[in-house]
Amino acid sequence: MSFTDFITDNGKRVNKESFIHLVQVALADGEIDSKELSLLHRFGRRFSLTDQEADLLIKAESNHFYSPPYDLEKRFEHLYDAVEVILVDNQISPEEKNLFRKLAIAASFSDETIPRLFDLLVEGIRENKDEHELFEKFRKARFFRS
Repeated sequence: MSFTDFITDNGKRVNKESFIHLVQVALADGEIDSKELSLLHRFGRRFSLTDQEADLLIKAESNHFYSPPYDLEKRFEHLYDAVEVILVDNQISPEEKNLFRKLAIAASFSDETIPRLFDLLVEGIRENKDEHELFEKFRKARFFRS
């Protein structure tokens, strides 16, 4: 295997990991509706997955361990994507909110930061703000410990 094969394979593995966590968010309320499935397919394509690969992961990976990235901005983007999946059906179930909290804790966000982070993401996504704009707002608000 060449070095570029390793990067491609590793990149695809990381993409599958990210996708699996979005599947878990979509399943938090017990089912994946058609809007969530459509959004998951869109994310899958963004992560270089075919629709068939996405469907296989959706069927197989509902209880996968979350391994967040090291970089704060990437962790924030994962949570942004999770909230986007949560909001696709215009409802926030207690199970979805609890799963967001678990993902945020795993991503090293503090207990006092998580509710404000969730509210920032929900409000921002509803206002059609992208993750980069919200990340800058998050950083400026100093929601996290240095």
